[in-house]
Amino acid sequence: MLKKLFVADLYLKVRKNKFEIKNLTENGTWKIATPAQPFTTDRLLVGQFSAAEPVLKELVKGAMPSGFMKKSAQMLIHPIDMIEGGLCEVEKRIFTELGLGAGAFKVKLHVGEGLTDKEAKELLARS
Repeated sequence: MLKKLFVADLYLKVRKNKFEIKNLTENGTWKIATPAQPFTTDRLLVGQFSAAEPVLKELVKGAMPSGFMKKSAQMLIHPIDMIEGGLCEVEKRIFTELGLGAGAFKVKLHVGEGLTDKEAKELLARS
């Protein structure tokens, strides 16, 4: 119960040069950000970290509720494109660092089929 007061659950989908985020705690709608400078390269979904990080920071800021008490975010990151064969250790690190750099205190990765809001919340609830 107290967790709802202090924590926001965010679900982030990463596509080629596009982020989609939803605040699951607030039953929000999808917010989309497409950067002016591409972050996807021929080999990596996020190959230009310096182009991706500021865009994601702004997107997270916009997805977080405003009000008297500032909430902390925990984020489920779901890469959608360019994941054939799974993620390598470097890609996992890129996504984790992106989430932490955008303000999340906890980041989880999901590779696979799309998730419902309930499934995403359940994944975030697991330690």
